Amino acid sequence: MDAAVVGAVLQGIIPYLLQLIEENREVISSNYDKIDDLSKNLRLLNKFMVKYTEDHYKDDILMGLADEIRMRVYEVEDVLETYVVEESLYRKRNVFRKAVGSIKHLSDLKSIGKTIQELSKRVEQTRSDNRSYVPMLVEGVKRNNAISKDNQLEGYPEADRIIGFEDAADHVLKLIDVKSEAEEQSTSGAAQQSESKLKVVSIHGMLGLGKTTLANKVLTDQNIEFQFLTRILVSVTKKYEKKEVLLSILRSLKISISDQNMSEADLVNKVREELKYKYLVVVDDVWEDEHWDNLKGAFPDNNNGSRVIITTRDVRVAQFVSPKCEPYQLRFMKLQEAEELLRMKVFEENKCPDELKPNERLILEKCDGLPLAIVVTGGILKANPKDANWWKDVLDEVPPLVDKKKVERIDRYIRLSYDNLHHEVKPCFLYLGVFPENLEIQVWKVLQLWIAEGFIPQHETASLERMAEQYFRELVDRNLLIVGKRTLSGKIKTCRIHDTLRDFCKKTAKAEDLFQAIHKNTNPSSSRRLCCINSQFSEYILGGQPADKVRSFLSFGQDETKYNEDPNSSIFKPFKLLRVFDISSIYINFPGRFPTKLPNLVLLKFIAINFNLKNLPKSMSSLHNLETLIVHTTEPTLDIQADIWMMTKLRLLHTNTTAFLPKCQDQSSSIEYLQTMSTISPHSLTKEVFGRTKKLKKLGISGSLGTLVKSNGDSDLFECLCKLSSLENLKLHSDESKLHALPQPDKFPKNLKTLSLRKTGLEWNIHMRILGGLQSLEVLKLKDKAFVGAEWKTEKGGFRSLKVLFIGDTDLDNWEVEGDDLPELRCLILKRIKSLEQMPSDFEHMKNLERIDLERTNRWLVKSAKDIQKSRPQIKLSVYPPEK
Repeated sequence: MDAAVVGAVLQGIIPYLLQLIEENREVISSNYDKIDDLSKNLRLLNKFMVKYTEDHYKDDILMGLADEIRMRVYEVEDVLETYVVEESLYRKRNVFRKAVGSIKHLSDLKSIGKTIQELSKRVEQTRSDNRSYVPMLVEGVKRNNAISKDNQLEGYPEADRIIGFEDAADHVLKLIDVKSEAEEQSTSGAAQQSESKLKVVSIHGMLGLGKTTLANKVLTDQNIEFQFLTRILVSVTKKYEKKEVLLSILRSLKISISDQNMSEADLVNKVREELKYKYLVVVDDVWEDEHWDNLKGAFPDNNNGSRVIITTRDVRVAQFVSPKCEPYQLRFMKLQEAEELLRMKVFEENKCPDELKPNERLILEKCDGLPLAIVVTGGILKANPKDANWWKDVLDEVPPLVDKKKVERIDRYIRLSYDNLHHEVKPCFLYLGVFPENLEIQVWKVLQLWIAEGFIPQHETASLERMAEQYFRELVDRNLLIVGKRTLSGKIKTCRIHDTLRDFCKKTAKAEDLFQAIHKNTNPSSSRRLCCINSQFSEYILGGQPADKVRSFLSFGQDETKYNEDPNSSIFKPFKLLRVFDISSIYINFPGRFPTKLPNLVLLKFIAINFNLKNLPKSMSSLHNLETLIVHTTEPTLDIQADIWMMTKLRLLHTNTTAFLPKCQDQSSSIEYLQTMSTISPHSLTKEVFGRTKKLKKLGISGSLGTLVKSNGDSDLFECLCKLSSLENLKLHSDESKLHALPQPDKFPKNLKTLSLRKTGLEWNIHMRILGGLQSLEVLKLKDKAFVGAEWKTEKGGFRSLKVLFIGDTDLDNWEVEGDDLPELRCLILKRIKSLEQMPSDFEHMKNLERIDLERTNRWLVKSAKDIQKSRPQIKLSVYPPEK
């Protein structure tokens, strides 16, 4: 039992309960005196929990009290929420149904009132019993309570660089016969013929040694990028499922499988068909001989030099999968590599103050060259990076890896890092265990989930989103999360969690009763948060297990799963007090009409749903507590009939297709928390809508854009947009109707940083001048004929802040840039541009340019980019497909 976790969770629940009481005064008026007493006792109990979880989070007596306090608060939560739900549903009834149920309703109100009175006494007793409790201070390593004020998700770009293992990577490259361009030319014909056969090699080593890291280092090697058309990594894991691995391979190949019921044999054939070009596939984390034996038939030998790399913890598996090639045993890190890794994680540079070096050396001796231990320890040290006493405290607590075969010692490193987290961040970290192994976690979604779960406390000067970003940044800084993909602007887009850390989260969360994963033989009836993988969803729903106390239900999967809704047994029926419902990876086929039970979930804060309907009915207007609304549909448009303007807590509205909003009524309220709204029809975006969404930060507009801007540049839409001072990200995606003009720069939002245009058909030398005048613009994405025309000559003085330029699918064939244009440009991405054959020669004089990505262009453009790289070797050039 961790009182810090209990305290952090309760510090989210208790304010929520107090807010629930305040917002439902009218509903609970008949019992308000009793509830008022309960509110006073809850406030006092909350002060008690704040004080002792901050100062004495490890005290034995407090940990003993934690379970009792949680039980009391959960009782209050059950009674209050049941009361609010029942009363809300009663008030929705028509006159006849009210009359029929009035006697029972009055009886229920009296019963609830009595229960509330008894609960208030028990809560007051729990509080008064511990009023004089003064625990002893905890000795040993104490938490650093300060959370970084840096709320940005960009992070430190250098932190993504893989450190060490240069010789290991070279060795593996030799095993798979990868040569430099010069070596390739000097290879004899007989040797080339021998190397053309499919070859399987293996890497083995203990947990936390960096096998996956080494495999990624090999995958991203420049020689690999130029020689292998297909490069992917797929995880097998201990719970091997052949079908899931095959689907994962196809996903990595960007192949969509609409029929989820394809047989394994058909999937094997599909994989073999798609792996027709020279490929390098890393099969990560193979546990058993039979797993590879069962899977190897999916990898064809096309006599084109394809390679497969297997990683495993077991040397016997390594020997089995590649009997003709000696397995590579990954070594522990050398001292110099370990020093660099620790310093980069703590100081973000390969330097360490002299006064800290003695402790640094002793800490590294205890870590004994194990990368996972070094990374986790570095995360702890980063809390006070230059405090010698802190380093000494950490040194005293770090467990030595005396026996490298004793994996359980790694758990002590994780526990030490976990104990050192701020108590409010702990439940956020443990919550990451709900996501399946190897799933790329969308950062924006996990932040909204934390908010909906009540893990993010209110702050006087910062929004909940900003606080959630700070908590996320804290976990990245502590090396408890792995950064996945980044946006073009450098912000973290996806993340992953190491399987060892995920296992720790699941185990600890279960002990803390934070959430429970659904398995075939589990009984989750008493859990408040449930998670499952898609394959177990229908079994749980159809199993009819009680879910009266469930507040959160999440189902995840790498691929979309289809579920046919039974009209007589709604998936929403078991849940009455649900607040979080994420089933977006399950496609629900509703039989012709919207489910009547969904609008009854009046406590919902977060819902992500995927269905076959073309409207969101008015009945959804009852969900006044919604904060996050995510709707995916197979229909081309979505008509939102529900009155979202009554959902005053809404923070994010996202649809996967063009959505039409309901009309704003005169009495409609402002939605002061709404920060993200996409993808919205331009015809729904009226002056009244913008008047109620003044704090938007991200807006996606999709549909017929042709009439939005008049030929002279006047636009009612942009007259409203320019007043949104918080708007930073804007998407304008047309449905084929071209934009005839653009308004002047002063009609764009003044703080706009990212602009994405698609199918707008604008002209290079007329309209790019206007975009060049946007002073804050850092990222510009021009997709699918956003601009048309054969020639573009950049104008002096434009794009003074632009860092990333993406151009895709255009007929541009002549581009002129002068050396002082685009002064801040760091990244240029060109995709599917067939007619442009020459890079602007002055690109070699752009001092800030770091990267050029070319995808499906032409050999002349590639050659001209290589010429620029020769004069500026520090520019990273990526070409896809690789040249043959």
